[in-house]
Amino acid sequence: MDIIQSYGLILIILAAVFGFLMAYGVGANDVANAMGTSVGSKALTIKQAIFIAAIFEFAGAYLAGGSVTSTIRGGITDAAFFVDAPELMVYGMIAALLAAATWLIAASYFGWPVSTTHSIVGAIIGFAAVGVGFDAVHWDKVGGIVGSWVVTPILAGILAYMFFMSAQKLIFDTDHPIANAKKYVPFYMAFAAFIMALVTVQKGLKHIGLDISTANGYLMALVLGVIVGLVGKVAISRIKIDPAADKKMQFNNVERIFSVLMITTACCMAFAHGSNDVANAIGPLAAVVSVVSSGGEIASKAALAWWILPLGGIGIVIGLATLGARVIKTVGTAITHLTPSRGFAAELSAASTVVIASGAGLPISTTQTLVGAVLGVGLARGIAALNLGVVRNIFISWVITLPVGAGLAIIFFYILQFFFSL
Repeated sequence: MDIIQSYGLILIILAAVFGFLMAYGVGANDVANAMGTSVGSKALTIKQAIFIAAIFEFAGAYLAGGSVTSTIRGGITDAAFFVDAPELMVYGMIAALLAAATWLIAASYFGWPVSTTHSIVGAIIGFAAVGVGFDAVHWDKVGGIVGSWVVTPILAGILAYMFFMSAQKLIFDTDHPIANAKKYVPFYMAFAAFIMALVTVQKGLKHIGLDISTANGYLMALVLGVIVGLVGKVAISRIKIDPAADKKMQFNNVERIFSVLMITTACCMAFAHGSNDVANAIGPLAAVVSVVSSGGEIASKAALAWWILPLGGIGIVIGLATLGARVIKTVGTAITHLTPSRGFAAELSAASTVVIASGAGLPISTTQTLVGAVLGVGLARGIAALNLGVVRNIFISWVITLPVGAGLAIIFFYILQFFFSL
């Protein structure tokens, strides 16, 4: 207690600085989930993607980042273990922020798309297991995270394969691709609007206190999907194409239609991502501020100070603008060659997987989900369409994320404990 009272302001400043660095790492690495496929398919340039993502990521983080956040991310640790030594909670959360931020920034520099959620969870596991005791960690939660490394990419890959092959058979492999695009694309638009509405409700709007039940959420999404499908049908029917145009020209026009769909889905994903994953940075920060402000009381929930949410939003935008292009290029161009229709299939399957996993309560990494979707699209054209060297490096980075985060957090935890106990 004496340490918290004596060094409270210093601890909050450290947590704020490292929380900002964590948000910077989230922006640098995770925003590729929303924009990588759009850039890879040339629907957007890097600069356009960064500009659009900055707007929607910040809007999601600031407007829907939440008035209340869990003190312990994902229920990984038991708060009861810190009641008699709240300074350990403070040291641990500060160490976890610095550890996760360090790993995310390093991974972003090398262009590796890793999970920001798994980075912070690994860091919290590290300090809790070593600094407090193995019993302080809910190991069943850890098992679920490890399982998600396999389940979510495979599910997203299968869905992406199905979406891609359906577009091939219904539109591209036919004698009249434009005519069939006018016929079938409105259904893709309706389904995309339905899924994106669900993502926004489940991963975004729930944070601003809107009491939307699951049934009402699905109903709203269904109505929006029907409206978008009908509007899309009218808009696409007005497209005039020279009947004498060759098939290549028709393909190009179909891809232009999918480009518009991709940009729309990317904006929705960016908003939902900002609202959801900003918690990886502000959750531990809010925990530190709560414990210090209350004089050492451990609460299960931590109300956010007014400055925490904008700090996270600004950190995400700066990270995206300065280092985000590296991971965007990896996801968008290095794994496999993407066109707008392929990118749309990947984006839609990733969003669908998020909805399915959220409904089932499965731990999920949006990074691993989208990479799995891109792999599914690539495999639809054969194994040769994939850059296996890049895929190998990505898988390795996934496996080492948890232990690296844990190891760094343990080191930083002991350093903080040493300095503040002098």
